[in-house]
Amino acid sequence: MSMRLDEEEIDQIEVRMAQLFALVSEALAGATEALLSNDVSDGLRVVEGDQAIDDLAAEVELLVWERLDTEPLPAATLRHLVGVLLIVPELERSGDLAEHIAQRAASNLGADMSPLSRGIVQRMAEVALEMWRVAADAYGDRAADADSLSEDDEEIDILHDRLTGEVAAGTMASPVGAQVTLLARFYERIGDHAVNLARRIEMLHGVE
Repeated sequence: MSMRLDEEEIDQIEVRMAQLFALVSEALAGATEALLSNDVSDGLRVVEGDQAIDDLAAEVELLVWERLDTEPLPAATLRHLVGVLLIVPELERSGDLAEHIAQRAASNLGADMSPLSRGIVQRMAEVALEMWRVAADAYGDRAADADSLSEDDEEIDILHDRLTGEVAAGTMASPVGAQVTLLARFYERIGDHAVNLARRIEMLHGVE
């Protein structure tokens, strides 16, 4: 196989990876907006859109495995493809978490949340989205500094504690509080996935 064809195949994978990063970010932003604006229909749209993330993730993995099944690859290409296989599940799981948030929006949970809890969720989403922007840029630049996300990750953890504290204060009905507790966990895990992505990208960059 020619070097040019090899580059074209890698480019196809990279285009889809960029799309995955974008779809997950859009799902997270859309789910939060639907939740806080009490927009049930938008929440449902994000839920339905999760299938596109799953399908694209599966397509990327298939392309990578097909490439790995060809003739021996250069070491750098092999490392990169293995890295993609490690990164895609982080993207897919984050998309699932955005879907979980959207499901709460579709049930109109936001309308029953306390004003303080809504404010905390908004801030958690802002921090998480910024972490995702950094992770996406790091993947595109083939460089990452996971430590640069540590302050954002710490803020997410603090906000998680504040949100669970608001639930414990009994300002919302118990069923609502239970769902808000889950929301806190969803956003915290999204932040964790962003850090994991940065670490994987950093590791790949470090061995090249």
